[in-house]
Amino acid sequence: MTNPVLVELTRGPLVESRHRGALAVARADGRVVAALGDIEQPIYPRSAIKALQALALVESGAAEAMGFDDRELALACASHSGAEVHVETARGMLAKAGLDEAALACGAHWPRDEAAAEALTRAGREPGALYNNCSGKHAGMLALAAHLGVDLAGYERPEHPVQQRIRETIAAVTGAELRDDRCAVDGCSVPNWALPLGALAQGFARFATGEGLARERAAACARLRDACFAQPYMVAGQGRLCTKVMTRYGGRAFVKVGAEGVYCAAFPEHGLGAALKIDDGGRRAAGCVVSAVVGAVLALDAIDIARLAARSLRNWRGLVVGEQRPAEPLRETLATLAADA
Repeated sequence: MTNPVLVELTRGPLVESRHRGALAVARADGRVVAALGDIEQPIYPRSAIKALQALALVESGAAEAMGFDDRELALACASHSGAEVHVETARGMLAKAGLDEAALACGAHWPRDEAAAEALTRAGREPGALYNNCSGKHAGMLALAAHLGVDLAGYERPEHPVQQRIRETIAAVTGAELRDDRCAVDGCSVPNWALPLGALAQGFARFATGEGLARERAAACARLRDACFAQPYMVAGQGRLCTKVMTRYGGRAFVKVGAEGVYCAAFPEHGLGAALKIDDGGRRAAGCVVSAVVGAVLALDAIDIARLAARSLRNWRGLVVGEQRPAEPLRETLATLAADA
């Protein structure tokens, strides 16, 4: 099945680029209320799955035992920008588990936050693993391992008790089979199991509402949602779409980006979850789609949607030379969704 064009980029009077992809919007009972493209084809959710990975940290009692607050729980769900507050919060999470940066298996990369990168450069330093955008997730996984009393070594490997517990949780929440032959290594070295967009959307509808989940798991979903809504800066950072959505519409929309053109979203007051994948991995196109989905579900006007993801394309002089816009199949699907949301 060839996925439809979801996003168009124009230059002058012509469409210059087109991005194909798939989108699913579902309720907690699995009923799909909007779909485009092949939503049964397994895809790697990448970092968009982090909130579901963090459920085991909370429902196990590890988060409470460690005394993790909203900032720390939001960071456990984050792809952060490596700002000072992100780095220090991850450091604090490790300290509460009796650990330090050396325990992290996520690797290191330069922070996305410009001020943090400039500070490292001025100091003649290289970034350590705490600057990795996944360091909060890894600190949470290490805290879970410490709480369970299992070996910390290899906590990132798929056979480790921490990853097996996370696997079981994701499978239960999404209703998807997480197969060994569809397991890959993520950018931060933890396993990433492929699953269909339809199942992801159902999982995030359950994350949004707790419907269909055991009481303890539903409570863990609510705890993580509340933490992210209370501390949206910790989930991403300055100018990032996830942070902008949750800052502007806190409590109404949870949004989480993943690499290679993936987003997942949860809408508590509407009982909906959404998942999307851009075929070519384009993050800009993925941002356009998820912004349009948020706009349709929350009944936002065009100006509000444009504030989330810029529609105008400008050249180096600042001149408007084109636009990024939802393509007709997406516009038609979201119009129907808006009517039903």
